[in-house]
Amino acid sequence: MTVRFDNQVAIVTGAGNGLGRAHALALAERGAKVVVNDLGAARDGSGGSSEAAQEVVALIKERGHRQIGSRGSALLL
Repeated sequence: MTVRFDNQVAIVTGAGNGLGRAHALALAERGAKVVVNDLGAARDGSGGSSEAAQEVVALIKERGHRQIGSRGSALLL
């Protein structure tokens, strides 16, 4: 039996790469509306780009699922 998250919202921080990306994609596949949050900074905290998060958002959309992109240090719902 596959666990489903239909009509649930999942906020995934660090969703642009690594485990965050994998979790965001898996949650979307299982019906969650995913908030893709990633500062886009390097591992040492420098820089910042929304490119990785935008790629994950595009993948989720391409697969027909729902998402919200978010770039910032805080997210208020």
